[in-house]
Amino acid sequence: MKSGKRPTSRQRKAMEWAGIRDSKDWLVIKSLPYELHIVHKMTGQTKEVPNG
Repeated sequence: MKSGKRPTSRQRKAMEWAGIRDSKDWLVIKSLPYELHIVHKMTGQTKEVPNG
């Protein structure tokens, strides 16, 4: 599994807009112009979130 990085403020806002309330628990694996690939710190669950 890739190690992620802490999200920027713009990325945190995109995650909150997508319905993820605790953005502190998520790390960004890949940041594309149209979506974010994120992974949960504890569970390892991955998600793809629209990047606005």
